[in-house]
Parts: sequence; C-alpha cells; structure tokens
Amino acid sequence: MLRLLFLLLVLPLAALAQPATRPDTRQLIPVPAEVRWGQKSCPLPLRPQLTGPASPAVQAAVERTLARLIPSARARTATGRPLQINYGRLGSPEAFDSEQYSLRVTPAGVTIDAPTSLGVLRALATLEQLPQRQDKLSVLPEVEIRDQPRFVWRGLLIDAARHFMPVAVIKRNLDGMAAVKLNVLHWHLSDDQAFRVESKVFPRLHRAGNTTPGFYTAAQIKDVLAYAAARGIRVVPEFDMPGHTTAWQVAYPRLASLDTIYPPYQSWRLGHIALDPTRETTYSFLDSLLAELTPLFPDPYFHAGGDENDGRQWRRNPRIAQYMRAGGMVKRDGTVDKHALQTQFNRRVLAMLTKYQKKMVGWDEILGPGLPPDAVIQSWQGKKSLYAAVKAGHQALLSSGYYLDLNLTAASHYAPDPVPADAPLTAEEKQRVLGGEAAMWAEYADSVVLDARIWPRAAAVAERLWSPGTVTDVPDMYRRLQVVAAQLETLGLQHRRAPQQLLTMMAAGQPVEPLQTLAAVLEPVKEYKRHFQGRTYTPQTPLNRLVDAAPSESEVARVFHATLDSLLKAPRAKLTELPRTPATRRQLAYLRQRLKTWQQNDARVQPTLQLNADLREYAPLSAQLTVVSALLLQRLEQLEKGQPAAAEWLTAAQQQLETAKKPAGQAELALATRLDKLLWAQP
Repeated sequence: MLRLLFLLLVLPLAALAQPATRPDTRQLIPVPAEVRWGQKSCPLPLRPQLTGPASPAVQAAVERTLARLIPSARARTATGRPLQINYGRLGSPEAFDSEQYSLRVTPAGVTIDAPTSLGVLRALATLEQLPQRQDKLSVLPEVEIRDQPRFVWRGLLIDAARHFMPVAVIKRNLDGMAAVKLNVLHWHLSDDQAFRVESKVFPRLHRAGNTTPGFYTAAQIKDVLAYAAARGIRVVPEFDMPGHTTAWQVAYPRLASLDTIYPPYQSWRLGHIALDPTRETTYSFLDSLLAELTPLFPDPYFHAGGDENDGRQWRRNPRIAQYMRAGGMVKRDGTVDKHALQTQFNRRVLAMLTKYQKKMVGWDEILGPGLPPDAVIQSWQGKKSLYAAVKAGHQALLSSGYYLDLNLTAASHYAPDPVPADAPLTAEEKQRVLGGEAAMWAEYADSVVLDARIWPRAAAVAERLWSPGTVTDVPDMYRRLQVVAAQLETLGLQHRRAPQQLLTMMAAGQPVEPLQTLAAVLEPVKEYKRHFQGRTYTPQTPLNRLVDAAPSESEVARVFHATLDSLLKAPRAKLTELPRTPATRRQLAYLRQRLKTWQQNDARVQPTLQLNADLREYAPLSAQLTVVSALLLQRLEQLEKGQPAAAEWLTAAQQQLETAKKPAGQAELALATRLDKLLWAQP
C-alpha cells in the first residue's frame, strides 16, 4: 500500500506549474532532482502523522524540523495542517540504503513519502528550506519534489588531529552536514602532531604523542556516533599510516624506521617520518591497536590513510633497504622501490581490517599492483588517479578539487564532477565511483575558526554530489549559498559569529566597524602559501590574527566583481559611453558607494591597526585598499563618459594594481586579486 501511495504521489500534478527553461531553484540547496512549483501556499503550523516502523531518529527529526519552522512552542501546539509522513522501512546509511523521497506541499498540508527512514530525513531537510514570507506570515509554497542523490557517498573530512575539535564543534558541523544532505563524516583522528583517541592498550599514544592536549574517550565517540546516526550520517574514522605517524613514534619508539627518539612534532611541514614496515613487531602492534579501535566505530569502512610517504627513511636505513632488495622490491634502474614496500604494508593492514570485518579506505598512494580490489581509493591527486582506481576494479572517492583548507572560491569547488559527461569510463567503471568528500585540514583552523573555513562553501560541494550533473549555474549557486549560510547560523554554526568576535577582540575597545570593513575584503593566501611567508607556526600558535578572521572567500568582493562584470558586459560598454539604463545607473551607484567607503576606510582603521602590534602588519593592505578604490573610481568615470585613459595613466594603474596584489600577514586584498584585466583595456 505504501509503495502504491508513493508511486501515485510522485506522478506529475496538472495543478502545478510546469518547470521553466531555467529551473526555479528558490532557496533550495542542494537542488532536487525534480521540482514543480504551484501558485498557492500552505500555512503553518503543521501537525505530524507518521506511518512506518517506529524510529526514534525520525520522530526526533520531525520535532527538530517543526521547532525550526515555528520557533514558538505555543504555536507548534496549535492545530495545524497535516504533515503526513509515510516510509516503508528503517534505513541504514552504512548499507547505502535509499535516500529517495517525494515531498508534496498543497494548501491542505504536506506529504512525505520515502522507501526508507533516510529518505524522510532528507525530505525534512528540504522542508526546512521551503518557508517564505507572505503577508508577514511564514508559509510553505505549493510544490512537488521528487528527489534522490546522484552519489551515495557525500562526505566532509574534519581534521581533529592538527587542532583538537571538541565534541560540541563536531556536533554542530553534523547539523550543518544534515542540512545540506552530506552523509559521511570522515573523522581524521591521528597525524604527526597527535593521536586523538584514548587507547587503553597503548595509553602513551594519546598521552605522550600529542603536541597539544585533547582526545576523545570511548564514551564521547559513542555520543558523536549516536548524534550522527540520528541525522542519517555515517562516521568513518581515519588513522593515517605508515606516514603521518610521528605522534605514534614519540609514544612508542620501537615503531620507528630509524634509530631515533622523536619529541612531539612542532611543525605543520611534512615530516616524512614513517613506521618500520619490515618488523613483525610493527604488525603485532597494529593488530592489537586495530582490535581495540575497530569496535569503537561500527561503520564497515575504516580509513588507513597511506598518503605522502616518500620512503626516504626506508631508503636511508640499510636494513630496510636490504629487506627490499631481498624481496625483489627494486626498480628497473636498480634502486629500491618504496612503493612496492608500501603495497606490502597496505596488504598486511587490509588483511587485519578484513579480519575485523572492515573495508579499507586509503588515499591515492596505496593504489598499486597487487592491492586487493576490496580497498577503496580516495583521490586527492586528481581525476587521473580516480580513473586509474576504478579501472583497476576499486571503488573510489574524489576529494581533488574539494579541499576547503586551500581557501579557494565556492565556484572552484562547485566545478569538479566525480563523473563528468566526458569521463573515459565504462558504465560499470562509473558505478565504482561512490562519490566524494570535501576536506577540511586543520593546520590553520582551530575550534574557533573551523566553521568559517567549512561553511558555507561545503554546501557547494554537497550540491555537486547530490544534484543532477546538469545543475551548474554558478551565479544561482552563489545566490542560494547566502540563504543557506543564514540557515546554518540558526542551527548553531559559528561561521559568521566567530570571526566577528575575533574582530571585536582585536579592536580592543576601538570602533570595530572599520576593522570589519577591511577584514571583509581580505582573504587568506591560497593553497599552502601560508607555510612559506615568513611566519613560523606551531600547533600552539594562536589563530587570532586578522588573517584568521578574514573569510576564505570574500562575499563583499565577489558581489562587487560580479556587479562590475555585469556593467562591463552592457552593449559597447568599453567602446562608447556606458548606456544610461536604470540597470546601469543602479550598478554604478552601488559600485561608487562601495568604492568610496573603501577609499575612506584607511583613515578610520589606521589608529586601530597602529595600536595593536599584531594588526600593524596589515596596514599596507589597508593603504592599498584606498589606492585600488581610487583607481577604480577614476576608471568608472572614464568608462561612464566614454573617455579613453591615457597610456601613462594605464601603465601607472597596472603597476599600482600589481603592488596591491602582494600579500601581507598571510592575507591578500580580494578586491585587487580578481580584477578583470579587460577593465583596463582600451577600446
């Protein structure tokens, strides 16, 4: 009966409007597979009615949704339109159970139908994004949605090893994940700097090896897992090996490849330190450790890392080098083959994980001849590696292009597709691509700034992994990204609040608005340039400078550039006077207002910058903001009047612009770095 009802409800409704040529996405992110909007609306509140097997997760999710739709408890208890929820069985995210659902809103009420309870959770996330204002009231628009994810694995990696992330931080990010339908938390729990899980078998791991305090007890892990499961999210732990294991070797020197006693690792640079893969004692240690760790995490997948080991320690140790030669691990040129030794190590680890009923996940570097196809490959190196993995029979995940810690734009994360239309793969090989993961490595993100480095850009990755591959409208994505950013704030995420608190602290009693104006048009330097710009960081270095309060992507600068681009695309905009249309007048007014504010801000913010030694290094960027704003005001006046710029002026302007692009304090001026060169071109 439920299946028949589901089929009936997902049929097109004649009463609803047909989709337009350009999809009407409203404020939905990710965009559903199919949407048909009507003309009417459904008033709130809603009165839930559930049909399906008892599920505490569904019941709790319904209560959360109703509380978010109608904040007033008194209003929620009032009689309302029915919220009819029908589902066939309990769903397990670990088993890749269906997340399909249909959601129908009419003036009479709301109906959700799904094969499993997971589909209900995803439908409720969509429902929370639907409300709109009508006559000063919040209502639900008439709509019919049929939806299901494109990929079954849609993850977010949170690095809790470099900086410890308290349970509350993990939980609020799980709420953010649920809101945009991400379904896998990849919990990076060990690295050179720390081992973040309490071990009863090897207690020195979390005591002696950690550069900074903080670890998770078994009870805390259980709490996080329950919180995630209630939101339909799996938790896959990662314990990286054989590289990224300095903390292990600080605690237990017998694991080391060289005869060295290591102190806690005080750097973010790659240490090239690896476990000794030739000693049986290393494998007995790992077997005992995995016997303890695997029961803590019920997910069938277990991430064993395997990345960034260049084998230099193995080559330097005569005993290990001889082991490789004796085992035939030699390249054609006669040098020892570290990749062959790591493959042997991977096979041993995979066998242990198989014994404990786990499927091994590892980074690109574990892929090699002889690796059993049971291992899942996570690609951070690019599509070539991803395709090689699936062609070799492995399931695979894409993370290349989704590294949030690189401080790139949401558009750059939105573009990569795990399986683009031109992917050189067979249908069977495409099925092996499980999906992908956004990755938030935490060298420069502690528990205070983590949210701002993840959100809202992670929502762009979530849409790429959930929505049809044809959903590629970047301006529309940005429009909806700002809506979801506000929604995430109501869930408790601090991506907006925490940076503002940092700025208030830095202002130290001075007016904070000028500092906010400057910070809003700054961004951290991109990729891993922060490692190489004159300031040495350790795990103890506070992340409380202006670069830490600056957004990964300046929304203010992005909107300014988008408006400027739109203005310059007007017919003959750079050939004659700008057309005097209402649209161009509005754009010019907006651009001038922004530029005048930025031009005047240096005089307002310099007293604050000079009073604080940690802020003083950003004074050049503030001065350059004035210079660039003045240049742009002059150029706009030239374009508006159709006056050609003198060659000398253009040469000087380009030189000044290049100066403005130079970073300071590991930050750069977003207004300058993305200016369209065509702005300076002569007709």
